[in-house]
Amino acid sequence: MDHKFTNQLGCALINISNRLAYMGRQEEALSANQEAVKLYRQLVLDCPAEYNPNLAISLSNLSVQLLDLGQREEALIAIQESVALCRPLAENRSATGRPNLALFLSNLSSRLSAVGRQDDALAAIQESLALYREHAEDSPATVNPNLARCLSTLSIQLSSLGQLEPALAATQECLTLYRQLTMGSPDVFNRELALALGNYSAQLSALGQREDALVAIHESVSLYRQLAEDFPAAINPHLARSLDNLSIRLSAVGKYEDALIAIQECVVLRRQLAEDYPAAFNPDFAHSLGTLSNRLSNLGQHESALGAIRESVALYRLLAEGRPAAFNSDLARCLYNLSSCLSNLGQQVEALAAAHESVTLCRRLAESHPAAFNPGLALSLYGLSSRLSKQGQKADALVAIREAVTLYQQLAEDYPVAFNPHLAPTLNNLSSLLSSLDFREEALAAAKEAVELFRPLASDIPAVFKSQLAGSLRTFSISLRNLDQKEAAAAAEQEADRLDLFEAPSA
Repeated sequence: MDHKFTNQLGCALINISNRLAYMGRQEEALSANQEAVKLYRQLVLDCPAEYNPNLAISLSNLSVQLLDLGQREEALIAIQESVALCRPLAENRSATGRPNLALFLSNLSSRLSAVGRQDDALAAIQESLALYREHAEDSPATVNPNLARCLSTLSIQLSSLGQLEPALAATQECLTLYRQLTMGSPDVFNRELALALGNYSAQLSALGQREDALVAIHESVSLYRQLAEDFPAAINPHLARSLDNLSIRLSAVGKYEDALIAIQECVVLRRQLAEDYPAAFNPDFAHSLGTLSNRLSNLGQHESALGAIRESVALYRLLAEGRPAAFNSDLARCLYNLSSCLSNLGQQVEALAAAHESVTLCRRLAESHPAAFNPGLALSLYGLSSRLSKQGQKADALVAIREAVTLYQQLAEDYPVAFNPHLAPTLNNLSSLLSSLDFREEALAAAKEAVELFRPLASDIPAVFKSQLAGSLRTFSISLRNLDQKEAAAAAEQEADRLDLFEAPSA
């Protein structure tokens, strides 16, 4: 075997593979990289010390391409081998060993996250970050691009474990680096800046900073649109993800029609992607169908909303059968939405079954990672309580809503901006249930707290919360009347009427 020629051919195949991947030709890219891996395996048999670094690089690239095609387990195996090959080189402090190990650990973190191993993913990215920081001071021009990517991955892993503020800090540092990098090389780094802005938007939203989150996702979408003009096959998956997030952010500030337009564009893109590459894009397509269902529900299109969420749940069931650790949380969220859609159409028995299943899944998840999954459990309990109440099971509904209130109160202590919007309606429902069961004093206290929480929310985002404030005032009025506080009850009712009059469209 001509080692020099074989090595050059392997390098050429990796370069071709990278170019094909950038152009969105994923299957051809995978084929070229698989051929490179085979060549390097042959070289390693004769000269392991010389060619193990090249084999490690080709395996890392192979892992990325396998993930792009939805082959998550195979992608994880490839990057694990890459890391194992690189560790001895890093320990010997070779010129490329430690930088390559940092890169491969970052890729390993993403692969572990893709199969639901969040704790291992966080450990891998933290090790990667330590290596990058070690070298960034000496070679910032070389290291900063990878340091920015590492920080982006770190923020994603921290977010997935419910560590919201550390995640936001990592993304802010990442964005600072990317903005510096794009000033010198926009064609190289605008794609990565757009991705980081999407993560930033999600984290701001999770912390209740809705307007700032919307600004960030608008910038992300704008960058992706520019990039998609030249490379639609490569960029459309990223543009679709940004449009999904844009829809969610627009809805959060009450712009429901604009939110529907954004998610409809996203679903068109992702449906085509899922038809072409189902293993890679069915998870994203399922998510977008869930978002579409929510937007249709916001606008009262309940039949269409039910059709979309049924399709989403069906996809997530298939995904969760194969990888429950990765997809059970998505399935639980979609079951909550399915329950709401069914209830809106009067299908209460099936709605209750979906709510029970959602709570069961959320409990299992929250047992292992409470910081990450307690918000989902609280929401699913809120939904279950509503379904039980509509079935006349008031006592069981009260148990569920009490647990939801307790969880939201704990969450709101640490993140009031993020969780007061959830705590307020949960307290309102608690008050209604307590009144129906003749717990009058406790009902009044819950209703009063709900009104107090809704007031600043309605002032900040009236399009979303003014009608909810009016509803909570009516609940408060009922509680006051039940305790024979007629004047205060009338005042609350009159304030609710004024708010409703303000909301009503002019003739």
